[in-house]
Amino acid sequence: MALHAVSPAAAASPPCALSSARLPQRPGCGCLSNRSSLLSSSTNFMKFQYGAVGFFGVPLVLQHSDKRAVLRHATNEEIEEEKMIVEEQAKEKMEKAIETVQSNFNTVRTGRANPSMLDRIEVEYYGTPVNLKTIAQINTPDATSLLIQPYDKSCLKLIEKAIVAANIGVTPSNDGEVIRVTVPPLTSDRRKEMTKTVAKLSEEGKVAIRNIRRDAIKAYDKLEKEKKLSEDNVKDLSADLQKITDEYMKKVEAIQKQKEQELSKV
Repeated sequence: MALHAVSPAAAASPPCALSSARLPQRPGCGCLSNRSSLLSSSTNFMKFQYGAVGFFGVPLVLQHSDKRAVLRHATNEEIEEEKMIVEEQAKEKMEKAIETVQSNFNTVRTGRANPSMLDRIEVEYYGTPVNLKTIAQINTPDATSLLIQPYDKSCLKLIEKAIVAANIGVTPSNDGEVIRVTVPPLTSDRRKEMTKTVAKLSEEGKVAIRNIRRDAIKAYDKLEKEKKLSEDNVKDLSADLQKITDEYMKKVEAIQKQKEQELSKV
């Protein structure tokens, strides 16, 4: 059989070039009768060698031993485990976002006195901003007034100043011992202003939930890069995550509607 010289360019070409080569067939030998099948198998082997992810979009985990490497498909149990971890973390954060929205809604006053109206007020206490509730006791002697009794009477004026600066539609009265706050009925203009505030707080909550979803998808993308999930896995898990996100969006809208109804009744 004649031997042919191989050019340097051909020798340097990548292994996948074998897929277009023509192999000689010896007369009477059936082992090479299906050359295209053999070449396809060779090409697939070299694709594995040069970094293919796997068949049918399923990630393959490469396990090394002393003499050979074994390729293993990621199991459904492993995919479900990764999904559970990411989703549980996202749900926990979304629950906290809902709690924050509800807490912020409580600070929006209606026509009835409620200590929660003062939840977001901070006082410059010895040069440090502190929450009003940490330095004073707040009571509701009746439906239209609040009674604020500081633990340190020297900060009465600071508390009074902080309430005025909060612009929540009330005027504090300092008698040197306690601060009284009378909650007037909401005017039509003030009600509209409070409704806009509620809408703004609601949108802030939705943005927080969207950001949590974004971070969760980034976690899936990271797992894909680590070959723990395939692209199709990430698409399916992201779709499930969107359903969870939609549920929490509806929760924000529900408590927003409830707050707006409270404002409309006063």
